[in-house]
Amino acid sequence: MKSWFRIAVISSCVLSAWAQPAPPAAPPSSPVAANPAQKSALDAVLFYQLLLGELNVRSGSPGSGFSLILDAARKTNDPLLFQRAVDLALQSRSGDAALQAAQAWKKAIPQATEANRYLLQILLALNKVDEAGQALTDSIRELPESEQSMAIASVPRVFSRVQDKKLAADTVEKGLAFALKQSSTAATTWTTIGRMRRDSGQIALAIEAARQGHAADIKSPSPLILALSLANSAPADMSPFLAQAMQGDVQPSLRLGYVRHLISQAQQVQALRELNRLNAEHPSFAEAWLVHGLMLQENSKWPESEQKLRQYVELVQRSQDKEQQAGLSEALMALAQIAQRLGHLNQAEQWLSQVPAEVDPIKLASRKADLLSQQGRTDEARQVLTQIQTTTPEQALRKTLVLSLWLRENKRLDEAYTLVKQAMDGKSPNSELLSELAMVTEKLKRFEEMEVLLRELMLLKPQDPHAFNALGYSLADRNIRLSEARLLIMQALERSPNDAYIQDSLGWVAYRQGQLSEARSILQAAYNARPDAEIAAHLGEVLWTMGLRKEAQAIWREGLLLKADNDTLVETLKRFDFKP
Repeated sequence: MKSWFRIAVISSCVLSAWAQPAPPAAPPSSPVAANPAQKSALDAVLFYQLLLGELNVRSGSPGSGFSLILDAARKTNDPLLFQRAVDLALQSRSGDAALQAAQAWKKAIPQATEANRYLLQILLALNKVDEAGQALTDSIRELPESEQSMAIASVPRVFSRVQDKKLAADTVEKGLAFALKQSSTAATTWTTIGRMRRDSGQIALAIEAARQGHAADIKSPSPLILALSLANSAPADMSPFLAQAMQGDVQPSLRLGYVRHLISQAQQVQALRELNRLNAEHPSFAEAWLVHGLMLQENSKWPESEQKLRQYVELVQRSQDKEQQAGLSEALMALAQIAQRLGHLNQAEQWLSQVPAEVDPIKLASRKADLLSQQGRTDEARQVLTQIQTTTPEQALRKTLVLSLWLRENKRLDEAYTLVKQAMDGKSPNSELLSELAMVTEKLKRFEEMEVLLRELMLLKPQDPHAFNALGYSLADRNIRLSEARLLIMQALERSPNDAYIQDSLGWVAYRQGQLSEARSILQAAYNARPDAEIAAHLGEVLWTMGLRKEAQAIWREGLLLKADNDTLVETLKRFDFKP
């Protein structure tokens, strides 16, 4: 199957196929074979025609050589000569001549499998897409049934260079109509059609193909892989379908793909439920432990996260799978951060010491700097970050962002401002630098400049919700232009409806507008979806204002356990003179 749809180049002269040396004479003591001598089709005229054709090719006249060899192929119906003729036309970059030879080959020897494959490739190269359907049908039909699914799965790659994606999808669906009627190939064929419909922008047809493929064979992973690829662009259609499909037994990699989809849709509870199932049903599937641990870490579930990540590290170190080294480094750095959060600084250093420096030097330096800062060794932390060696513009950008973040967190706001401004000077707008500078100016209380930056970011990335949310929240937090703030936050929610932090902003603006019941409901839902110290600060303030002081104190205590040094939480507790 490796040679399917592949145009091979015949490296040796065709004459060698016509003039094989005679076998050596048998020793006197051996019986002489009784097989009669085979009469060769190579007569003197044909011999000289082939010889002349090859000489023309070697002397720089491939066109003349092509004509002579194609004529010889027609006279003899020999597949090697037809193939040689096609190759010569391709070598001379004559697509029409190659098509002529391939069509002659197909007509002379209808059962020739290579002829169909050449014909399909040549038609696509000449952009005769609508004519390629029959060649596709013939190429698949000629294969053993056991090999057809694999060939069908590779069809999108064969058609990948066709510019008119809709025409390509139409051609493939028509050419594979016969395979849809075969139980052994229906699921794969629907998946192939769906992939091509997706790539042509016909999402509704791609969704239907995924459904049809799954119905044809509920055990086939191919339609579910297609559905996962469509899930983020069509969550309303695919999410219920995937939820239903995942109730049965599926490959662990597919269930993990579903988990990633749930995370992208901010469906944290469902994602954790699926991860628990994965860990229970496939305890040796290492990647699920990693994702589970990182997700729990993101939600500040430190002990639970540590347990999952330790399990991942043990599995990977036991297998010595080199492909998982990047994941191993991620787990080790996460474990170091957890140990740091729990105050186990020596343990954090031990985890970091196991991380290979070459895996992600910028991320590793950031973790080391954070640990040094917690130990009060800020000068060493700054030095670790400034000494990062970068070799690409992307690495230089990441270094700037990491250093600016460190400067912000260590209250060196003027330095962070200067650093980011220098990185932006003389260059085209970069969304990440704009976002970082907006956060720095907000901390510096340069609100007019921050608004200019955020509005520029909205124009640069109109589908990104974060600039809309950041400006809306800033207005609400300063208790100004509240109607505009709500409108901006609603625009952010339209772009990311399940984002707990945007929901937090909406709850906060409702609070500023005096709508306490609405604010409480929204903030409670946001906190349930993502326990976070800042959301806890806001929810606690709403509860306190409503007279529910015990509930407020309980939420604030939870927030302190999540992140005791959160600026918003610290300021809120100070304002209400709350001492845990």
